[in-house]
Amino acid sequence: MAQRACLHGRCGMMDIKLLALDVDGTLTDGSVYMDGEGHEFKRFDIQDGMGIAMLRRQGIEVAIISGRFSASTDQRARDLGIPFVFNGVKDKLATLVSLAEKLNLKPEEVAYMGDDVNDIECIKWAGLGVAVANARQETKEAADYVTASSGGQGAVREVADMLLKRGR
Repeated sequence: MAQRACLHGRCGMMDIKLLALDVDGTLTDGSVYMDGEGHEFKRFDIQDGMGIAMLRRQGIEVAIISGRFSASTDQRARDLGIPFVFNGVKDKLATLVSLAEKLNLKPEEVAYMGDDVNDIECIKWAGLGVAVANARQETKEAADYVTASSGGQGAVREVADMLLKRGR
């Protein structure tokens, strides 16, 4: 399934101006660690972070759209200077469409990356819909591109490198 690009006639990589990301299972490996007091910890990939920084330097906006509230996610977004962070989102598609409208972007100028069934609508709506290698099968089937790397293990960097190589 890896590296399946341009399905459904959608090959919008050259025009991408926004990369929107799910968190758990995409920016992380999907694991959540908790201590005895209920404090949550997540593991983020440093190379994914560098990919995000490189995209932002080239003028590609980055957003996080997560179905869960997480202080760890907020902190990672601050560390990376991600300006658009939406936690505890029940309707990811409405959030993505609203952000695209705010930024005056068409769907073909948006890429969305996710791993699970609650990401499918966004993957289908975006000009470039991406599923990570360890995504649910139905999520992979909806995607234009399936990464070779798993979530939290360089998948975001893989897409960042691809977008930057293509010159946006």
